[in-house]
Amino acid sequence: MNHSLMSYIVRRLLAAIPILFGVTLLTYILVEGTTDPERLLQGQRSDQASLEAIREKYGFNDPHWKRYLSFVGGALTGDLGRSLAYNFEVSTEILRRFPATALLAFTSLIMAIFVGIPLGVLSSLFHSRWQDGLASLFALIGISFPIFALAVFLQLLFGVLLGWLPVTGYIDRSWLTLVLPAAALATRPMAVITRLMRSSMIETLRSPYITTARAKGLSRWKVLSKHALKNALNPVLTAISGSLAELLAGAFFIEVIFSWPGIGKLGFDAVNRSDPFLLEGTVLISAIIFIMVNLLTDILYSLLDPRVRLS
Repeated sequence: MNHSLMSYIVRRLLAAIPILFGVTLLTYILVEGTTDPERLLQGQRSDQASLEAIREKYGFNDPHWKRYLSFVGGALTGDLGRSLAYNFEVSTEILRRFPATALLAFTSLIMAIFVGIPLGVLSSLFHSRWQDGLASLFALIGISFPIFALAVFLQLLFGVLLGWLPVTGYIDRSWLTLVLPAAALATRPMAVITRLMRSSMIETLRSPYITTARAKGLSRWKVLSKHALKNALNPVLTAISGSLAELLAGAFFIEVIFSWPGIGKLGFDAVNRSDPFLLEGTVLISAIIFIMVNLLTDILYSLLDPRVRLS
């Protein structure tokens, strides 16, 4: 690893520190303004003395600055408190749910890559013909269609009308339960990759060095695989790395719609139950994951394009 790349990574890591502290402050303010722990506490104890004891135990009587510092201190040590609604350790439950979210996002990314790239190449090879028109129409619909509407449509078509696939849950860890949510989440990045791959391949195939390769008598397959595809992939790889954060954001809606047991569904349950510690934990961890993914994306950008390190 050369000095300029290492320096760039260190700068990005240092820049992430104040952002993380800003995230903790915004998370605390957001949760304080949207949750009602009083309702949960009243459900646990009916008499005023017991209610006051619980408030004291969880620090709800403390001033906001003290509660915020307690929240930050707990986050730094991995102690995000205990859920008032479900009575489990928040950090433990988030760790238990994270693999489901990671599996969904990773599967969607793989689907987007292995469908989007071949479809974009095919579209470029049949430029201005009906195959190109179909691929372009798919890309347009995939980019324009709201993710929640697409998820419901897939549920109705393949789950209810055709009965081919389960529409909710994570039944016995069967891969069939992964198909619909992953397909719904993958559609937009798949469409973006298809469109980028198509335009990049068309531009590459018109390049002088491709004309030279053809003039030398190279087969069409060798021209495509050895010369055109390799150079056309650069902007697509950039788009793929940039779609990671988008997949994590979209996973929230998909997990709720498909009852997928990930962090997004956990956060939705926390909102429904006005559970302050659970909501603080899920929002904070989601924000940290989002920041780290963007940091990783920036580092990948710098590896693909060294000019980024100097900007």
